[in-house]
Amino acid sequence: MKFSNRKKLLAMVLALTGIAAMVNPIFVRAEDGDKDDQKALRGRIVAVGIPGASVISPVGAFLPGGPIHDKPALNVFTQPGQILDPVRILVGSSSNFGEPLARTDQLPGSFLSIDPNGPTLVVPADFASAGGQVSTLGGRVQVYTANSAAFLNSVKNPAAATANFTGASNPLGISINNAFGRLWPVNSPNGLGGIGTSTILDPQGFGLAGAPNPAFGGVYAGNLANRGVVPPSAAQVIPGGLNTGAVATAFLGASPDGSKRAVFAVVEADGSIVQEHTGQGLDGLAPPGTISPLRRRHHDDDDEGDDDGNRNVSPREGVILNWTPTLILFVSEPFKNQIAAVDIAPDPAGPSAVFRVTGVRHFRSEALNEPVDLTPVVIETDDRNFSSNTSLNEGSDFYVANRGNNTIVRMRQDGTVVAVRHVRLADGRSLGEGARINGIATSPSPLEEQATNTVIWVTVTGHLPGVPNSNGAILELPAF
Repeated sequence: MKFSNRKKLLAMVLALTGIAAMVNPIFVRAEDGDKDDQKALRGRIVAVGIPGASVISPVGAFLPGGPIHDKPALNVFTQPGQILDPVRILVGSSSNFGEPLARTDQLPGSFLSIDPNGPTLVVPADFASAGGQVSTLGGRVQVYTANSAAFLNSVKNPAAATANFTGASNPLGISINNAFGRLWPVNSPNGLGGIGTSTILDPQGFGLAGAPNPAFGGVYAGNLANRGVVPPSAAQVIPGGLNTGAVATAFLGASPDGSKRAVFAVVEADGSIVQEHTGQGLDGLAPPGTISPLRRRHHDDDDEGDDDGNRNVSPREGVILNWTPTLILFVSEPFKNQIAAVDIAPDPAGPSAVFRVTGVRHFRSEALNEPVDLTPVVIETDDRNFSSNTSLNEGSDFYVANRGNNTIVRMRQDGTVVAVRHVRLADGRSLGEGARINGIATSPSPLEEQATNTVIWVTVTGHLPGVPNSNGAILELPAF
């Protein structure tokens, strides 16, 4: 593989600091490095008024060769101030913000596109009542997608078996194919015990136009988009389906079948993982119980009161991909206080080639306390096969968001804890008893700034102490 100058320099930096250590292929117990280092990260409040704030991600830049970069009708949405401007962030919420529900039998939910630069945003509770990609606060907040008619799969895929599903409904994860594709949220529209959905969205927030397989278009739901169910694909290679809520997703790159179609991994509430091919449909990847199940679980802070903003917050997980020299999915397991490392490998090239699991290990540490989400310390931003918010740059560490005690852990890929930081408000106050971290992301930055200036974003559910209208918030934190 040929590296750019940027990657050569980064590889040298990581090698010198020992960050490039790869995961041992046997079960290991993580060593606690810097165990007593509990310095605080002081966070600027970016936005409040985002109920059930869950997954968060930078939009990032879409690379040449992909449809959002190359097609003028789509590229216009990435221009400054527009909904997919690379500097904006996307955040999932359990609220429709007034958008009329398209599916009253499914939970509300939306993704907001937010410009994080400027004074704190107080998002109006019903600003989207007019429907569609409505904006507020001078355009700094805009609906990207929601459980609303403007975002039904049927808009561009009327014949799909999943035509009556929307882009979002209780969204819990998102992975963006900045390399050569689109945006992929995942949802638990009927809670963790119901079916899951995974959606492929255009910049307009609906299922992609001109879908490779019109039988499911831009939405996988339940077993309606399984390989073999959707013509002309053959039977499933590995059994599986979105049979429980979808709680996390990560981009796997191009299919090993030679089609160059994107494949994504989706983690479900029953602990299974499936793989989704944009043309062939869905196959299994790992059976139920591979990851500690979330179904029938709830966070302890759910019991702290009826009006603290944490009631009925769906548990979720984080998943990220190490793509070189081998493929490893790292998945957080909040109720086991551990991180799963799932080794995967592609089949030899062929028309039915898929990804397969070759091993599973778990990292445990006293530093982990309800780890609900993961994000790369350095995101892969310039590889035209793997660029994504859920892809680790070569040898990068990753951050772990702990909901249980509002801390962030920096961890190496061998499970070693590098450092732990408490999250606090800008004035040094703690988040209190009623606010809990629920998501984490990092923003890409130039190489020369990555050691000190990368931004960490976290979502928070509940109410920030002393902050009005703060039911759900976004904080900006310095990297460490």
